[in-house]
Amino acid sequence: MNLQLTGHHLEVTPALRDYVTSKLVRIRNHFDHVIDVKVTLSVEKLAQKVEATLHVPGNDLHAACEDDNMYSAIDMLTDKLDRQVVKHKEKHADHHKTNGAVKHQAVE
Repeated sequence: MNLQLTGHHLEVTPALRDYVTSKLVRIRNHFDHVIDVKVTLSVEKLAQKVEATLHVPGNDLHAACEDDNMYSAIDMLTDKLDRQVVKHKEKHADHHKTNGAVKHQAVE
């Protein structure tokens, strides 16, 4: 998983980079086919904004969060992305059972 982390009106410190990386591990645990992630951290007046785009096979997932605290905005963002990844994974999973499927018998 490639991570591209940028800051808009904000210097991306090693602490912020480590925090974002540690939070994205949870998403990777649920779905390991994430190709790359682009995260943008920005500050607009008193609002701390975080936006992320995940590139997965067949789709791009986008989420954005805003809070007074950058770390809590990152937490909310990873929660949103985690839900989207799980939903994407469930949509593309094969729901047909091959082994152990119950065969229907005709009743006479």
